[in-house]
Amino acid sequence: MMPIREERSGTRRGRELRQTVTAALALAVALFFLPLLAVRGEPLYTPEGADAPPQEGKGSPAVQEMAAAKDRGRIVRLQMEDSQVEELTMEEYLWGVVAAEMPASFEEEALKAQACAARTYTVTCQNSASTKHSGADLCADSTCCQAYIRREDAQARWGLDAGTYTEKIQRAVAGTDGLGVLYEGEPIQALFFSSAAGRTVDAVEVWGNAVDYLKSVDSPEGDEVPNYHTQEVLTADQVKELTLAAYPGADLSGDPAGWFGQASRNEGGGVISIPLGGVTLTGGQARALFSLRSACFTVSWDGEAFTFDVTGYGHGVGMSQYGANAMAREGSGFRDILTWYYTGAEVGPLW
Repeated sequence: MMPIREERSGTRRGRELRQTVTAALALAVALFFLPLLAVRGEPLYTPEGADAPPQEGKGSPAVQEMAAAKDRGRIVRLQMEDSQVEELTMEEYLWGVVAAEMPASFEEEALKAQACAARTYTVTCQNSASTKHSGADLCADSTCCQAYIRREDAQARWGLDAGTYTEKIQRAVAGTDGLGVLYEGEPIQALFFSSAAGRTVDAVEVWGNAVDYLKSVDSPEGDEVPNYHTQEVLTADQVKELTLAAYPGADLSGDPAGWFGQASRNEGGGVISIPLGGVTLTGGQARALFSLRSACFTVSWDGEAFTFDVTGYGHGVGMSQYGANAMAREGSGFRDILTWYYTGAEVGPLW
């Protein structure tokens, strides 16, 4: 048996050793978790151009809504379908525009490009002297301004995907907070449309005015686009009635096979102009006259009816939405997409 004093001394040394080991283990654990705690203290996503971290989202508490501090400081006066004018923050308005104008299933970089283009278009409307919407900056009619859908209506339409799509569009808006498309330092007329037939259309072909940043460029979408190829079939009587109502000077006597002349076409195959009964129509005029999905069409007569074979959808000027999605799928970011479709433009802060 050891002396009592030596036994106590050994016990004390053992206790001190255990304390030292315990302290070392505690320090090791703290050093291990410290980086994780530091990461958790930062935002999971910092939107480009945004000043604030994510906040608790609307709807499900689990959804984090991305902050769009700059857009929240801007007001948009929107004329709804019932002619009532509502005031929305730019963030709220752009969410509804992106949800209405572009499929939420699209790539996020394409959705960001759409948000940026829509923000730019909105600002140009706000800066214009137009009074076509009394008391409002613009309306919710896509044939006049931009489409818009209320959040609850969009979510009802999306069904089980509502949570995912709600957050996805919120990220697209917040991820471009305050950014727009600029040409020589000024916001552009950021026109967009659904799908092109290989190339977009120069603005001068559609409206007669050349715009430096609205030039024809290649567009990569194709047969993955729903209803990319469509047909419109009209009888001779229908073509005659529609044409004479809009162009009374047209001569549509004789064999219908000779009513349409040889079309002049652009690089993408779209109609620049086409003779009809002695009157020359632009591709856009023919498209509107016969309710075609685009001005990229051919027309044939089979002895009983005219068949219009159409490719793409929309006026063809500016950014193709399906083309933007194809570019995003291939790895392009929203800035690349916007500067591709808007020639010579750049992406920068609007405010």
